[in-house]
Amino acid sequence: MSNDLLHVEQVEKTIQGKSILQPLSFTLKKGRALALCGGNGAGKSTLIRMIVGLTQLTNGSITLNGMTKKSHPKQYVKSIGYMPDDFQFQQAVTAKETIQFYAALKGVDQSRIEKIMKQVGLTEHLAKSMGAFSKGMRQRMLLAQALLTEPPLIVLDEPTNGLDPYWVKSFGSMILDAKERGQSVVFSTHDLHVAEEVADDIIFLYDGEVISSGPIEDYQETGLYATFQDLILQSQ
Repeated sequence: MSNDLLHVEQVEKTIQGKSILQPLSFTLKKGRALALCGGNGAGKSTLIRMIVGLTQLTNGSITLNGMTKKSHPKQYVKSIGYMPDDFQFQQAVTAKETIQFYAALKGVDQSRIEKIMKQVGLTEHLAKSMGAFSKGMRQRMLLAQALLTEPPLIVLDEPTNGLDPYWVKSFGSMILDAKERGQSVVFSTHDLHVAEEVADDIIFLYDGEVISSGPIEDYQETGLYATFQDLILQSQ
């Protein structure tokens, strides 16, 4: 039986004749994490939105466990836990009501809610309205809803934005735990330290083009990290 989970084949995105994402391909195996690294406008979010089925592909194909979004729309979506880069929660709704809404939507019971909210450190804030949440707390709520069902594929867009060092480290621990359970992870980041901490493979994107990719260990203890970090900083 194949250990491959996600196949991205020659995926491309063009809008009004402008290339947003040039053709790229990769395969993600079960229990591994892939980091998409790059600055603003690199194409990270475009690729992520295509993987989760929110943005249509111009060319290419994306297959998850043998399914495409077109062939098995409901099953495909249920197989993914998605955390967007930003999301405007209903300001007057409490954190408890918010996570219960997502749990009902995904068929998750109360014990799972309690476990996830404890993991993201929001148990003591359930009575607060979402309007009172800081950026970091909203990020942790978004992460909680993405992890609720223990999906085969977790897709996270800039998950550590707004997190303090403690929660960045905690995020890393949660991703490592997910990998141990056999879940696969795709996440975008402009922070190479986060990528190095949890990713098995890395793709560097710049202006919609892959400029380098490979196993994370190929980049460790080399000068390549500094070069790519400079490119990322230039595009922030």
